[in-house]
Amino acid sequence: MTTISGHFPRLGLRGLRRFNNVSGYTVLMVLAAVFMVPLYWMFSTALKSPQQTFAIPPEWIPAPVQWDNFSKVFQEVPFGRFYLNTFFLAFVNIVGHLISVTLVAYGFARLRFPGRNILFLVMLSTLMIPYHVTLVPRFIMFSKLGMINTYWPLTLPAFTGSPFLIFLVRQYMMSIPFDLDEAAYIDGANRFDVFWRIILPLTRPALMLVIVFTFIDVWNDFLQPLIYLNDPDMFTVSLGLSFFQGARETNWNLLMAGSVLAMIPPLILFFFAQKQLIGGISVEGLKG
Repeated sequence: MTTISGHFPRLGLRGLRRFNNVSGYTVLMVLAAVFMVPLYWMFSTALKSPQQTFAIPPEWIPAPVQWDNFSKVFQEVPFGRFYLNTFFLAFVNIVGHLISVTLVAYGFARLRFPGRNILFLVMLSTLMIPYHVTLVPRFIMFSKLGMINTYWPLTLPAFTGSPFLIFLVRQYMMSIPFDLDEAAYIDGANRFDVFWRIILPLTRPALMLVIVFTFIDVWNDFLQPLIYLNDPDMFTVSLGLSFFQGARETNWNLLMAGSVLAMIPPLILFFFAQKQLIGGISVEGLKG
């Protein structure tokens, strides 16, 4: 009797643990299904005709499927041009952030100089300044420089660094042992050699964070291109989608088709970079 009764607590804990796992996964699956409904509706609307879009009751499964809506997106507006413009801006901003963010983060993480912590706190304090507060002064500055309707206002700020990205990369660099720097200095390396040959290769997950965050920010940015760009040939994907929205009528099926096309590059980037991205975020969270 003692042996049999001794197994009851073990079976109870095992059953309770299994119940918690099943209930947890069930809740996650339900929430995932709820969050997928808008995405499914966007994709289904992209495959509908204008009549099916406003059908009552709503048609969840388009019949017949209008695959030519995706080709009409490129026929109605120069969507391919918008793609190239956005890729160009994303590439330049990524290069600018990789140069500026890594250099500033290296200075705060690996160098010792008077006032380092104070300067770092001042930099972090700029995160509390709302973006819209600096929007008008920046527009006036670029207007005085004659840079309106050019890509300069959308690319130059990247070469001055981003406080948030600098903080992430700096935290990652601080997790690298300082013994590597001292060993390199003993072997005759200078600071640039340590930065280029030791720190940067070891900071690859954090640099992947910089690339992904910068690409997504540039790709989804609507306000800055709207303010600084006037020539439709220079528009980005976010601005290009506004062509399907009219004052009287909106082509919802083409708008949804363009939105689906606009989602593809960020999804592809995240798919290939998710391992390093999640690893970099987890390390930053542990250091923070």
